[in-house]
Parts: sequence; C-alpha cells; structure tokens
Amino acid sequence: MRWWGWGEDGHDGPVKPGARAMLTDVCGWPEGVDNPPVALEDVHLPEADLPDAARARFVELLGEEYVRGDHTTRVSHAAGRSYPDLLRLRSGDVPYAPDVVLYPATSEDVDQLLAICHEERIAVVPFGGGTSVVGGIDALRPGFRSCACISLARLDQIVSIDEESLTATVQAGVFGPDLEKRLQAKGFTLGHFPQSFEFSTVGGWVATRSAGQQSTGYGRIDENVFGLRCSTPAGVVELRSTPASAAGPNPRQVFVGSEGTLGIITEATLRIKRQPASTLWDAWFFPDFASGAAALRLMEQTGLHPDIARLSDVNETAFGLAQLGSETQRKGLMAYLKVRGIKTPCLMVLRYDGTASETKARKSAGRWIAKKHKGISIGSTPATMWEKHRFSTPYLRDQLLTDGMLVDTMETSTPWSNVEALHDSIRFEIEQALTDRGTPGFVLCHISHLYTAGCSLYYTVFSEQQIGEEMEQWKALKTAAGDAMIAGGGTITHHHGCGADHAPWLPKETGELWPRMLRAAKAEIDPAGIMNPGKVMNGPDAL
Repeated sequence: MRWWGWGEDGHDGPVKPGARAMLTDVCGWPEGVDNPPVALEDVHLPEADLPDAARARFVELLGEEYVRGDHTTRVSHAAGRSYPDLLRLRSGDVPYAPDVVLYPATSEDVDQLLAICHEERIAVVPFGGGTSVVGGIDALRPGFRSCACISLARLDQIVSIDEESLTATVQAGVFGPDLEKRLQAKGFTLGHFPQSFEFSTVGGWVATRSAGQQSTGYGRIDENVFGLRCSTPAGVVELRSTPASAAGPNPRQVFVGSEGTLGIITEATLRIKRQPASTLWDAWFFPDFASGAAALRLMEQTGLHPDIARLSDVNETAFGLAQLGSETQRKGLMAYLKVRGIKTPCLMVLRYDGTASETKARKSAGRWIAKKHKGISIGSTPATMWEKHRFSTPYLRDQLLTDGMLVDTMETSTPWSNVEALHDSIRFEIEQALTDRGTPGFVLCHISHLYTAGCSLYYTVFSEQQIGEEMEQWKALKTAAGDAMIAGGGTITHHHGCGADHAPWLPKETGELWPRMLRAAKAEIDPAGIMNPGKVMNGPDAL
C-alpha cells in the first residue's frame, strides 16, 4: 500500500455533493481545508538503534538485500491504518518505527530470526499486509533498545491443495487475491473477503481472527483453520491438520487471534469450498432497523444462511445512497419508497451461492421472510452497486482526512435480543462524547455477520476534526464507544482484533484471569517478552 493511506494511487474520489451536504448539515464541514500528507522525505522517525552485532547476524542469515533500514522501508512498516496511525503518518511525526525490516524466505528463517532476537533482546513486530486498524503492528518496544519488523512478504507460496479433503496449505505471506486466483483456477474458493482483501495476507487473517464479508455463508477464518505452524522464541509449534480432536482444549485457537504476541504463524491449512455454480443477489428496503434485523434473525435461525447479509441503519442507508448513486437516482428511489410507506429506509443486501436450484430456492425463502417483515424490493441493483464498491470504501477516509474530517470505524457483536438496545446506546454515547467536545458526530451502523444467537454491529463515525486536539478527540470517541460496548453487553471487537487500541477493554470483557492465563502462556514460549510487545494481553490499561 501507499505509505500514508489506504491502497494504491488512482482510486481516490471526492465526496459526492449529496453526501457532503449531509455531513455538513449533521456535523459540519471545515471550509477551505486542504491537508494532504507531508512528503515522504519529511516524515520524522526516531534514529535507528540496532546493535552492529545483531545486524551482522541478520545479514549472515538472510543476505544484505533482505536486511533493510532505509527511510522508505522503515516508514512503510512503522504503522498500520488506524485513525491514530494515519494522523501520525500524514503529519510526518511518527514516534516509533522499526530499526530494521527483515525479509525471511522460509519458515526456518523465521525460526532462526526469533532465536537471534531472543538472544539479542530485540522486540519483534510481525508484518503481513499492514492493514491493522487497531494499532496491532505499531513498532512499540517497551523495555527494549531495538525493534525488528519481520515481514512475511517472501513467504508467498501455496504449498498444496488437497482436493479430496477440501483444504489448502498456504504460507503466511500470501495475499488474498493471489490465493483466490489459484484456488478458483482449480474450481475452489476460500470465500474469505474482508474489506482489506486486496492488501491483507493469510497470516494476518489467522493472527487477527478475521471475518470476511461472506463469513455468514463461508465461515470466519477461525472456523476454517485446520492446522498451522507457528515460530516462537522457544521453538516451533506445529498443529497437524485434522477435522476434529478431543485431546484437550483446542491449541489452534490459542494461536488464532494471538496477533503475533505468542509467535509468528508462518503457515496455515485452511478449509476451502467448491466454487458455486450460481450466485443470486437480492436487495430490500425496510421501514426501520428493527424490522430488518428481525428478518435477518429469522433467515439465520431457520437455516437459510445467506452467504452475504448486510443491513444498514437509517443513517448509513442515507449516506450510502448519497455517496454511491446519483442525486436523480436517490430522489427517485426515496419518492417511490415514500409512496410505499417507507420514509426512513434501511437497506438490506443479500447474496446466495450454490447450485442454480439451491440459490433460487433460498432466494425465494428469503423473499418470503423479507416481505413478512415489511420489506420492499426494487430488484438487485442496490446489491450489485454495493458489490462494485465493496473494497473501495476505505479510500474515502483518506480524502476526508485531507478535507479536515475525522473518520473512524469500530465493531462489536451481541445476542439478537440485545441488538436494538446496543445499537442505540453506542450511537448515543459516541454522539454525546463528540458533542461535548464541540464537534458533533454523524454515526452510521450496519449488521454484516449473522449467527444463530446474534450478529455483528459495525459503526462508521464522521466528525469535523478538532484542530490541535485530533488525538484527544479520537480518544474521547474511542473510549465512549468501547465503554458502551462492554456496558451494553457487546464485545470490544468482532473482527478487527485487539492490538493496542482495544487492549484496555480485554479484561473488562473476559475478566482479569484470562489475560493472566495468556501472559503465562506467553512467558513459556516467549520468556523475554519480545513478541509484538504492548498488544493484546500486554497492551495498555488506557488509551
């Protein structure tokens, strides 16, 4: 990705006039602001501090070419893509960065690098695609003189595809599009499409317990990991690929979601599926969020399991129509829905994969449920429009930051019986926190992952930046959201992971004993504490 923002150049677009007018009306719009990122050469990093002896050992193992400490490499591996990360990168004031970036070619190289870092007492931050939005790859080094970033970019091989068992063994540095291209050429798919799909890696997905946009149908990544290999400072953990075991607690799930704090996952065996012969989209508008949520609950609990299911609340629907469609289309649609009795529409997008007969039957069943809950259909156009933009939305954040706007996202999950209450309380607390600072917020929300017992809630927040106090403004927003999630019966994160940003709420969600158990496991396999310090169970107590 480009060093200062999301993705690649050439995909940015302006905020549409209708969307800009909406933001201006609700939360204000800073006039005359043009705040682009500084030039790369103007980014200030702390001076690199790597002992010569350690660097010599790295070079001996990897070769000079794969031991890099130049300015560009250090900047591009200094942070992820959280809002605080972007504030620091774009301003050119980056308080921490790796002293060296290492590029191992094999799992055994990773083993040896961790052994060296353990002996030399060098903090280690694993790096896949760099898409963390929770401070998960920030180059923190509490208690250590030096920090090494270990990039998995050269571990980019698909080791094997077992067509009988429907599994694929993949190295950690394989990017989403490369994996899908290889699988689809053989008639298979992993079906894992997070919004970061184009720029994230298999190792990152497994390490952060990722969920994709199709996880309602294809499963989250943690459901699809059958085996893995993890390098740790104490040695290698290899967990064989088996469909099930009763040999104690599942060790895979200790490493899945560990975010590099226990070791570096270098290889994973994943469940794959055959490509669907047919794909059908559907879209509905509901009179309110509660009606749409009730429809989704019935779809999931009756076994319909749409492969993609997404319900936007009133604010997100309005903003999406203003940003993704033309003003003529938006006005025409709103007029039609008003005639049909819907004044504050909530958009639902559905997709069904399978054989032609299966998708037709499932879509028919879904339509019956949607109609039962007062849904109005206007065909699949809104769904295909959403699909067209499914990976491009993060680019809008970069443009809004240039325009002087705050944009952040956060997510939680909760039981169906608590969806409405939690949805409202989180939005209220975020709005209150921003209003108290004199910068009113505009809060959007959607449901995007379904379970029999509940669903996820994903929030996007807009506000005018508080110039000179941008980080304090973000802390107020994040604290209000995190406290509301925990107090309201949600989880602090559904699929973004803990990193440093969510770590303060981990013991509040799990109780104090679980982080202590994780620290005990870490002490066994990482006795010097070099692995991704300052994250998850060893993260901060407050932002």
